[in-house]
Amino acid sequence: MIEFFPYRRIALLGAPVEVGASQRGTLMGPAAMRTAGLGTLLQELGFAVEDHGDLALLDAYPSIDIPPENARHYRDIQRWIQALSARAYALAQTGVLPIFLGGDHSLSMGSVNGIARHWHKKGRELFVLWLDAHADYNTPATTITGNMHGMSAAFLCGEPGLDGLLGAEPRASITPAHLDLFGIRSIDRLEKELVRERRIAVADMRQIDEFGVSVLIRRVIERVRARNGVLHVSFDVDFLDPATAPGVGTLVPGGATYREAHLIMELLHDSGLLCSLDVVELNPFLDERGRTARVMVELVGSLFGQQITDSPMPSNAILPPR
Repeated sequence: MIEFFPYRRIALLGAPVEVGASQRGTLMGPAAMRTAGLGTLLQELGFAVEDHGDLALLDAYPSIDIPPENARHYRDIQRWIQALSARAYALAQTGVLPIFLGGDHSLSMGSVNGIARHWHKKGRELFVLWLDAHADYNTPATTITGNMHGMSAAFLCGEPGLDGLLGAEPRASITPAHLDLFGIRSIDRLEKELVRERRIAVADMRQIDEFGVSVLIRRVIERVRARNGVLHVSFDVDFLDPATAPGVGTLVPGGATYREAHLIMELLHDSGLLCSLDVVELNPFLDERGRTARVMVELVGSLFGQQITDSPMPSNAILPPR
């Protein structure tokens, strides 16, 4: 491992939520990642790994807010989000780097909220890198499907419409300027208008084709570093091309290649900015003999220092104009 990577302890927490998406099966994602050897690989890289198992909702408190229209399975997801936010905050307080194993992308409304709460109290700005085929910036007012995994990023940036979701759990929103949507290739019309209005940084697949992932990821890294910030990575399996990762219910052709994804992970590791991670939307029911789970474990390995040589990539690339 590169010596300036600041963490030596990693906490794994499964969040087997599946009702945020239209396709069931992501509840098996955490088990698939463990079976594919995630914990063992991280230990081989020199980390102390604490596996906290899968989150249970036995102690969830009933909520009395009125569920919004166009937010499917709101009550079930609300219980997950409140429990995840509290656990994410508690884990971050112990000095570990948490990895949240999903589960659909609605879980990030809880995991990132708890992480943001921790870092805001420490006086540090949290940035979020959203590796995804979709912007996930819908609200109940803009959504076409009502699926809440498509509202995660908008909720984290404080957009209205899900204001009672956290109940008594404190809401710790990030600003739209601290969100980077990376690898986007599918976005709804009203969602696109909202993303444009908020001036959110977007690196879509055309930009990746034109400039390459290394230049664009370095731009993200430099923005975080310039603010003395920390970085949460929310990694949706559908960021990858379906030929590489078929085990996801929201396949969109034309995604990142295997090597592009590894380079992103390696550069993020070298930056030393990573503070937490989501791995979401893995659906073993749709996978091919565990192939996608193995790919995701390999990519997480690169994010935590697995590389062929000990030489980091050069950092003097010329950035494209904004």
